[in-house]
Amino acid sequence: MLRRTLANVLLLTALAVTVTAAPAAATPAGPLPGAITLPKGFQPEGIAIGNKPYAYFGSRADGDIYRVDLRTGAGATFSEGPGTPSLGLKIDDGRLFVAGGSGGDARVLDLRTGRVLKSYQLRPAADGPFINDVIVTDEAAWFTDSSSLTLFKLPFGRFGRLPAEAVAVPLTGDLQLQTGINANGISSTPDGRGLIIVQSSTGFLFRVSAAGVTSRIDVGETLLANGDGLWLRGRTLYVVQNRLNQIAEIALNRSGTAGSLVSVTTDPGFDVPTTIAEFGRRFYLPNARFTTPSTPETTYNAVAVPIP
Repeated sequence: MLRRTLANVLLLTALAVTVTAAPAAATPAGPLPGAITLPKGFQPEGIAIGNKPYAYFGSRADGDIYRVDLRTGAGATFSEGPGTPSLGLKIDDGRLFVAGGSGGDARVLDLRTGRVLKSYQLRPAADGPFINDVIVTDEAAWFTDSSSLTLFKLPFGRFGRLPAEAVAVPLTGDLQLQTGINANGISSTPDGRGLIIVQSSTGFLFRVSAAGVTSRIDVGETLLANGDGLWLRGRTLYVVQNRLNQIAEIALNRSGTAGSLVSVTTDPGFDVPTTIAEFGRRFYLPNARFTTPSTPETTYNAVAVPIP
C-alpha cells in the first residue's frame, strides 16, 4: 500500500510521519495492472510513455528496448540493442530518444517500427562516459553525462529535423564535478526557459541556462541524495531517489530557481526504482534492483503508484 511522508524543511532521511494515500484511479476501460513483469535478466533503467498506453523500457545489459501494453501488462522486444546500455528514454514527435550510458552514444528510434533513425557518438567509450538521461524540448534533445561537466545537445532543425551532429555544452557555474554520479536526471524548468538537473552524489538540484551556466536551486535544508529520474508536472518536480526507494515532491517557482519539499512517496513494491513516467494519473517506475546481483535468471519489474 502507498505511503506518503510529509515534511517542509527536514532532511529527507529524517522524515518519519506517514499517511495512507488514495487508491489508484481507474481508466475508463477499468483498472490497469499495478505491476509489470519485465524479462528475466533485463536490468531495466529507463522508461518512457507517450500519449498511448504503451511503456518503453531500456536495458542496461544489452540496450534492448522492451515495449509493454499498460492495459494488459503484455510485452515484447521493440528494438534490439547495440550491446551497450540504454538508460534514460523520452518520447517526442513519434520518436524515442535513448541515452547510451557507458557506450557514450545517443540514438533516436522510430516509434512505429523501432528502426534507428540516427545515432550519435557523444563521447568515445574509451573516455569513460556515462550518458545517463535525456529531456526533449521544442528546440532540442538534451543528454546528461554523469562522468563529466557536459551536456550534449541535439538541436532540431525545421519541423523537428534531427541534426547531423550533437553539440557539447560545457557546464559552468555552481556545479562541481564530484566522485560518483554527477548530472543524472534532467527536466525543463516550469517556464521552459532553462533546464533542471540533479547531482546524485551531492543531492543538489541545479538550474541550467541554454549556455550551460549552472546555479544551485534553493530548496532549503532538503537534500535529494541518490537523485535519479526527474518528472515535471506544471510547477511540481518529482525526483526519484533510487536507493532510498522514494519519490520526493518539490514545489518550484516558475523560473525553477527555488522550491520546497512537499512530500515523499514510498511503496513496498519499490526495489531501487530509477526513472519515472506518467500515464492515467499514475507514475510508473522500473525497479533496477541495484542491490541485487544480476544473473540471467534475476527477475525484474516496474510498479505503478498514484500521483501524489
